[in-house]
Amino acid sequence: MNPIEQILKSFPIVILDGAMATELENYGCNLNDRLWSAKVLMENPELIKKVHLDYFQAGADCAITASYQATIEGYKEKGLTAEEAADLITKSVRLAQEARDEFWVELDGQSVRPKPLVAASVGPYGAFLSDGSEYRGDYGVGKEELKEFHRSRIELLVEAGADILACETIPSLLEAQAIVEVLTEFPGVYAWISFSAKDALHISNGETAAECARYLDGQEQVAAIGINCTAPGFVESLIKEIARETAKPIIVYPNSGEAYDPASKTWDGEALEQRYSSLSQVWHKAGATVIGGCCRTSPQDIEGIAAWVRNS
Repeated sequence: MNPIEQILKSFPIVILDGAMATELENYGCNLNDRLWSAKVLMENPELIKKVHLDYFQAGADCAITASYQATIEGYKEKGLTAEEAADLITKSVRLAQEARDEFWVELDGQSVRPKPLVAASVGPYGAFLSDGSEYRGDYGVGKEELKEFHRSRIELLVEAGADILACETIPSLLEAQAIVEVLTEFPGVYAWISFSAKDALHISNGETAAECARYLDGQEQVAAIGINCTAPGFVESLIKEIARETAKPIIVYPNSGEAYDPASKTWDGEALEQRYSSLSQVWHKAGATVIGGCCRTSPQDIEGIAAWVRNS
């Protein structure tokens, strides 16, 4: 059964976590690397587990694993064998599971919140390229190549026992279609599909959010449809566009409002002046039922969401 719908039967909102990389940087990690936070899986995996715990304690109902840029190909470029790379991808799920289970034992059943999910991050092909193309979708490869790229990692994440796949920052409908076709090879596995968007109507490569939602609405294994790693100001409109085409849960986890420079791998501009918790209430009113944060958001932002969700 769709694990997101299972939670939404008893709770009004599923609260996601926030940025993994931002917290790792706050703990002193240098992530200016093609592997981004996946590098820390090699160097300091216990720190990833610590960040997961931080978000659970802040109120998150779902941890997204540190596998966004963790690919066999990417790790092999760093000198690892295919077997070592596969072990690290599997470890990303295990770290989140361990954090979740330890946190849940500490609560000792006294909480009015769901047992958190572990969502295995499946980043787009552009994340492997590490050139910013996940915000454009101009890869120059076809559907079959995309399926081949995604298949091996999805298989590892499914075998590791993730509760759901987080297919995120997808820039094109073609890549979403490729992922959905791979999913059919794994019966009973659910995934959410969230797109990066360039404005209030269109995903990154120019297709409309409504068009994407229309296609995904008919896909049984798609648990939720939405937007991530996108400027917060576009999100309310995008939710309404998606809601016109689907009754599936709508998921949103925008970034902080700053702009990413793929060349320098740095963030520029001003973060939100409006509190993230206030914006999340606007997004919920527009139709989103799965809400969290992406790049440059923090446990404090997730605490802000949990404060109104659990006190309303």
